Amino acid sequence: MKTLRVYLDTSVIGGCFDEEFEDASNKLIEEIRLGLKIGVVSEIFLKELEGAPIQVKELFDSLKDYVEILVWTDEVDKLSKEYLNNKVVTLKYYGDAMHISYATVYNVDVLVSWNFKHIVNYDKILRFNSINLANGYKNLQIYTPMEVISNV
Repeated sequence: MKTLRVYLDTSVIGGCFDEEFEDASNKLIEEIRLGLKIGVVSEIFLKELEGAPIQVKELFDSLKDYVEILVWTDEVDKLSKEYLNNKVVTLKYYGDAMHISYATVYNVDVLVSWNFKHIVNYDKILRFNSINLANGYKNLQIYTPMEVISNV
């Protein structure tokens, strides 16, 4: 059975320290450490992490050996701009579009996030995927960590 490649946005790491999200976030991190899932992050993730609280940075530092880090490409840039040009997100939330673009271009199995306004949002998912399909990519699966952790 193929190991699931899971793209994490920064809200997942931050969720490890939020009462509402800590159980599922920490379980997902543990599954990545155990090799049950492959963690994937990107350069935009690393950039956003610069402004995060110290405990979030320290948690990610302890996870670095267990995650794949995706690099910026012209293809990622082009797709991110498509989301912006099609008004899926505004310039203020361009980072969210970049997370989707990285995950799409690098063909991860699922993107996980706690961002319900701009990422884990039914209308946004439909719009992101419409643009993905129009540009020759497959639909991107987008869920919360709670929906992708093992139930055992």
